[in-house]
Amino acid sequence: MTVVAIDGPAGAGKSSVARAVADRLGFTYLDSGAMYRAVALTAIERGREPAEIAGSLHLELADGVRVDGEDVTGAIRRPDVSEAASRAAAEPLVRQAMVAEQRRLMASGDWVVEGRDIGTVVVPEAEVKVFLTADPEERARRRAAELGVDPAGVLAEQTIRDARDTAREHSPLSPADDAVILDTTHLSFEEVVARVVELARRTR
Repeated sequence: MTVVAIDGPAGAGKSSVARAVADRLGFTYLDSGAMYRAVALTAIERGREPAEIAGSLHLELADGVRVDGEDVTGAIRRPDVSEAASRAAAEPLVRQAMVAEQRRLMASGDWVVEGRDIGTVVVPEAEVKVFLTADPEERARRRAAELGVDPAGVLAEQTIRDARDTAREHSPLSPADDAVILDTTHLSFEEVVARVVELARRTR
């Protein structure tokens, strides 16, 4: 089993880079953030607290995102769900449930996994650890372009999320001691993907 762990703050390009790297290497891609979003969405829809339901949901991520058989791939990307997911991810019981599920999924095979604490908490023994980052303004610009919204509003929300992610007591956002820190501010998408693929192939 080989695991490529890609961590970093919101808007650093983790999801798109991880998908491309998995495709190039022939690995399976796992979006850990989608799992927290799925918990948050379900909590909103059911009027429950995320910690109350996180351990009982059946999540499927092989082809889109499904919760208890329902396709929520598009719904989990709503702005209100993004904010709720950031709050849910700070709750110890939610993190405990999701980390257990992530480890179960990665029990065998080769994976490219992205999130906030993959290399530090979920799979600290990962063979390749990359921490993607970029200037806050650039991260906000990318996210705004993806969503078709105002960059200023994205930057304001992103600043709150960054503060919450780095200051939370359980699994705060930070690079692993042995992670390669890759600043993507002035790199093209292809350059970032190529560097991560090179790291993975060199390690193997």
